[in-house]
Amino acid sequence: MISAEQANKIAKREGILSMAVNICLGIFKLCVAFVTGSLAVMADAFETLSDCFSSIVLLIGLKISKMPADDGHPYGHGRAEMIASIAIAILLAVVGFSFIKDGVLKIYSGDRVDYGFWAIFAMVVTIVFKEGLAQYALWAARKTKMTSLKADAFHHRSDTLSSAILLLGMLFAFVGAKFGIDLWWMDGALSCVVGILLLRLAKKVLFETGSRLLGGKIPADLERQILQICRRIYGEDLGFHQLHYHDYGTHIEITFHLRFPGDIKLVEAHMIADKIEDLIYDELGVDATIHLDVKKTH
Repeated sequence: MISAEQANKIAKREGILSMAVNICLGIFKLCVAFVTGSLAVMADAFETLSDCFSSIVLLIGLKISKMPADDGHPYGHGRAEMIASIAIAILLAVVGFSFIKDGVLKIYSGDRVDYGFWAIFAMVVTIVFKEGLAQYALWAARKTKMTSLKADAFHHRSDTLSSAILLLGMLFAFVGAKFGIDLWWMDGALSCVVGILLLRLAKKVLFETGSRLLGGKIPADLERQILQICRRIYGEDLGFHQLHYHDYGTHIEITFHLRFPGDIKLVEAHMIADKIEDLIYDELGVDATIHLDVKKTH
C-alpha cells in the first residue's frame, strides 16, 4: 500500500501531464477542423479540450482532499475526490448531448465534408497519445485506488474510441468518394456516435462513484482478507459479524464485532484485537475498530 501523500503525487502528475497533452492535441484538431470544415473533427477537438477541464477538476479535488480533518469534517476531506469524479461525468454528459444535437443538425442540413490528409493524420495522432494517457491514468488509478483517476482514464479512453470511429468513418468516406459513393451524412452520423459513447461513459462513472458516496457494500475480496487476518491471529473462529464499511476516498474505515470465549481475560482479548487492527492497517491500509463480544454458552 502507498501513503496518501504518494497517491496524491501520482494523481497530480497524471493531471498535469493530461492537461499539457490535451491542450496540444485540442489546438491541433481545432486547426484541422477549421481547414476541413468537419463538425466531427470539431466535436472531437472540443472533447479533447474538455479533458483539460476534467484534469483541472481532478487537481482541485485532489487539493481539497489533502486538507486535514477539522471540527466540521472529522474524517477528513477525501470524498472531494469522488465529487470531482461526478463533476467529470457531468461534463462528459453535457459534451455528449451537444455532439448528438450538432450531428443531427448536420445530417439535416445535408452539408458535405471533404476529408483530407490532415483530418486522417489528426485522428491517428489522437489515438496514439490518448490511449497512452488512458493507460497511464488506469495504472495510476490501480496504484492509488482513486475513482477520479479512473474517471479521467475513461475520459481519455472516450477520446481514443471516438477518434478511432472517426478515422474509420473518414476512411469509408474517402474510399467511397473514389468509387463515386456519396456518404454526405457520414460527418453528422460520426458526431452522434461520439456523443453516444460519451453518454455511456458518463453513466458508468456516475453509477460507480455514486455507489461509493451513498455507502456501497464492502468489496468481497477485502472482507475475505480481513476474515483471514482474524483467523491467522487467533487461530479459531471468532464469530466475525456486523461489519460496517466507510469509504472516505483517501482512507477507508471499518468496524466489526468479534466473539471471544467467556473465560478469556479482558486484557488478552484486547491485545488480540489490537494485533488484528494493526495487521489490517499494515497489510490492507484500512483503519479498523473492533468491538469485543462474548460467545454465548448454553
